[in-house]
Amino acid sequence: MQQIDEERLETDLQYRYDYLVEFIGFGPGDVSLIQSSAPHLGPRIPELVEKTYHRLLSYDATARHFVPRQDGYDGDVPTDIAALSATHPQVQFRKDHLNRYFMQLIGRSYDAKMVLYLDMVGKMHTPKAGSASIDVPLVQMNALMGLLSDTLMQSIAEWPLDAPTAMRTAQAFNKLLWIQNDLINRHYRRSTA
Repeated sequence: MQQIDEERLETDLQYRYDYLVEFIGFGPGDVSLIQSSAPHLGPRIPELVEKTYHRLLSYDATARHFVPRQDGYDGDVPTDIAALSATHPQVQFRKDHLNRYFMQLIGRSYDAKMVLYLDMVGKMHTPKAGSASIDVPLVQMNALMGLLSDTLMQSIAEWPLDAPTAMRTAQAFNKLLWIQNDLINRHYRRSTA
């Protein structure tokens, strides 16, 4: 039986990531499938981003988080939730972030820098990073991750892949999204490193 330092899981990001990768079975083959999906996913990213933001802006509980000034955005902010639209410059700014997120998943090496990036994705939705006024509740982050998973799975099913490759690709993304979800959730617990 493997021994895991549970206290270290809470304080050492790389140790936590390595544990998740090993436990879930997210290996080099999964990374290769994700990266080799670039010709299929890349052209579909704008559509996936639009679908995601259509849903985010359809609920007041998620849309309200696009009213406060986003970190790094210098333009006009919406006056209130009623002033939000999919074409508002601040929403466009956030769409660009999601677009880059998908590009990072398919285009980066899964090394220590990627682990830091995945962790920052979680942290930036809390007051611990970026704008202090951004504090997206965990339930909304979990809803977003579920939506991204469903959207990706639907997209993969439409790619011109043989059934076994499509299944392995979906499994690879699923494993990655569970790792990402944990690296989001960790920022909603007690103080972390």
